[in-house]
Amino acid sequence: MSNHIDFYFDIISAYSYIAHKKIQKIKENKNIKFNYMPIFLGGLHNLAEINSPAFNKYKIKNIQNDCELVSKKNNISFTWNSKFPINSLSIMRGYLYMNEKQKENYLDIFFNAYWRDNLDLSLEDEVIKLLKILNINSEVFFNGIKEQSIKNNLKNLTNDAFKKEVFAAPTFVVNNKIFWGQDRLEYALDELSAN
Repeated sequence: MSNHIDFYFDIISAYSYIAHKKIQKIKENKNIKFNYMPIFLGGLHNLAEINSPAFNKYKIKNIQNDCELVSKKNNISFTWNSKFPINSLSIMRGYLYMNEKQKENYLDIFFNAYWRDNLDLSLEDEVIKLLKILNINSEVFFNGIKEQSIKNNLKNLTNDAFKKEVFAAPTFVVNNKIFWGQDRLEYALDELSAN
């Protein structure tokens, strides 16, 4: 039986941002362990042969409205990013490049920049500004995310997620059971508490 919840996420996913904010609130009040499992959503969609809803004008309009409704209901600051979608590969590799003490702040700052502050994170200058906030040397960072071990790590995490039948983000896994979507976090918590 699990004593934690695995949280599969990608910075490009608005629902992952909402889930992350919900998790932060839970962690303030309850002693529940979440394992953050970074994936590259574009790669996962390719493996699962899924066409991203980002490229369907009917779905994307509904998703945007839904994210705004859910965020408002949960008192989460949210702004649909006008540059959505961007390629999140470098940002997700960056998360893996961070040491354990840096990871939470890195994720907070990059999630907020994209889904709260409407910054275009496809621009290197914007990323450099965020790295300065984190006191991270940008040259070291950009070289670091090109390391083969970092590339392999993200690829392996994405492939492993697919093998577990994770097909989208956010996804929660407890006791080998999959709970897909930010609105299924409560179900994942129920499964954990049933242990």
